[in-house]
Amino acid sequence: MKAQEVFDTYKDCILPTYTKYPLIAAKGKGSKLWDIHNNAYLDFFPGWGVCNVGHCHPKVVQAVREQIGKLIFVPNNYYHLNQAKLAKEIVYWAFPSKVFFCNSGAEANEAAIKLSRKFGRGRYEIITFLDSFHGRTLAALAATGQKKYQEGFEPLPQGFKAVKFNDIEAVKSVLTDKTVAIMLELIQGEGGVNVAERDFVLALRKMCDEKNLLLIIDEVQTGIGRTAKMFCYQHYGITPDIVTLAKALGGGLPIGAMLVNNKISNALGPGMHASTFGGGPVICKAAIAVFKAIQKENLLNNACKMGEYLFSKLAGLKSKFLQ
Repeated sequence: MKAQEVFDTYKDCILPTYTKYPLIAAKGKGSKLWDIHNNAYLDFFPGWGVCNVGHCHPKVVQAVREQIGKLIFVPNNYYHLNQAKLAKEIVYWAFPSKVFFCNSGAEANEAAIKLSRKFGRGRYEIITFLDSFHGRTLAALAATGQKKYQEGFEPLPQGFKAVKFNDIEAVKSVLTDKTVAIMLELIQGEGGVNVAERDFVLALRKMCDEKNLLLIIDEVQTGIGRTAKMFCYQHYGITPDIVTLAKALGGGLPIGAMLVNNKISNALGPGMHASTFGGGPVICKAAIAVFKAIQKENLLNNACKMGEYLFSKLAGLKSKFLQ
């Protein structure tokens, strides 16, 4: 297909739910992306953090090639090696927990919302934060603290209260006997790269402990090494009750996961939640390769060094050009 035919086909056959740029991607390798005219680009936008280890990382490609000819799909009524290995790897890097696998961040957050309500036994309200983003499915959208994403899709599921970020008094002001959980991103991505303050997060953890609330950390964008630790919550010295993951976990392939602290992991049992394709053999093999790449190439330390370098250089540009 020539470029114009591609553009026309998208217009005629694909729902226009994304803002488009006139780049037709053909291949990728590491931090580079090539279009159909073989123009090379340095990719500063790997899909909101999906390609943490770069496009087509050799370990991910090899893992997929090895698995795809053996077993592509098996229902979750059966066991398979790759899901067991991946769950064990995630738990190793996190805290004593159990994992539920799905296909996206929105699905992981929906699972967290659903588990919270089951845990609550009549308590169902979840406190979230203004400028947050938790997904585009209805409950995740209701949890999102940005009206612009919600307009036109009302009525949304009830039970969500969005308050000012980094304001513990605002959280206290909406607590009721129906509150079951507090849900937040430690770095708000869609809301403008807003970072949670350490004292605020510690106060949330203390509040949840005192009032038997669940602390849900949405690490869909921050997880799997993006902050120079495997998980962003590890910067704060806390242990969450639930962590949600997606994006970078699959090395470019679709996956989501919910980690549930062992203290509450009996809240969901057989038949209470499911995902047909969640944790399949191919995607789990790819995700295992992501962990191997991060360790083998020392990417957490590299992220720390590069982060310091970029902060320094960007601060210099800011002082020079933004008065």
